[in-house]
Amino acid sequence: MTKTNDLIDILYGKKNIVNSKEISEQIIRKSPKAKYQIFDELEFSRGREVLGDLIVRGMISSGGTDIDWLIEHKGSFVILEFKGFHNDKINIAKGQMIAYEKLHEKLNLVTKCYLYVIGCDDIDFSNPDATVWVFEMAQWKKNAIPKNTYDIYGEDSGRQNKFIVYREHMEEISVEKLRNLIDSHWREFE
Repeated sequence: MTKTNDLIDILYGKKNIVNSKEISEQIIRKSPKAKYQIFDELEFSRGREVLGDLIVRGMISSGGTDIDWLIEHKGSFVILEFKGFHNDKINIAKGQMIAYEKLHEKLNLVTKCYLYVIGCDDIDFSNPDATVWVFEMAQWKKNAIPKNTYDIYGEDSGRQNKFIVYREHMEEISVEKLRNLIDSHWREFE
C-alpha cells in the first residue's frame, strides 16, 4: 500500500523523490556545434611549428606574444586575451599589457575597440554554463583593476616583470553571457 501511495503522491506532485538540484548537476547543457572548426589539424599544427622555428637558441630575441582572439567587424574590434588561473590569480607580462594598452588606445582613436582579459580554470567552452572571469581594458586604464607587480598575499613570486591580477577583482560570468557580450558588440558595430 505504501508504494501505491508514494506513486500517487509523485504523480500529483506531492512528493519529490529526486532532488531538483541533483538533476541540474547531472544535466550539463551543451552549446551548439562550434561555428568554425580546424579541418586539417596537421596543417594547422605544421604552421605553428614553422613559426616556432623562427626564434632559436643563440638568438638575443626571445619568443613573441600573441593575441588569442581578434574579432573585426566593419572596422571595429573585439580582442580577447585568455589567461589561466594559478592560485586564484593570473599573470600578464608587462610588455604584453603595455602593447594591449597602446593597441586599445590607438584603435579607439579611429574606431571602436573592446579588449577583454579573460581568466579561466580548466574549462569546457562547449558548456554555456561554465564560468570565466573578465575585465575590460577600460577598467584597467581607470585603475579599477589593481596593477600589482608583487603578490599582495606575501608569496615571493619574483614576478616584478608581470602584472598579477586576482580573481576577486574580475567579473564572474558564464560562457553564454560572454558570447552575448561579444554579439552585443558585433551588433553595436553594425
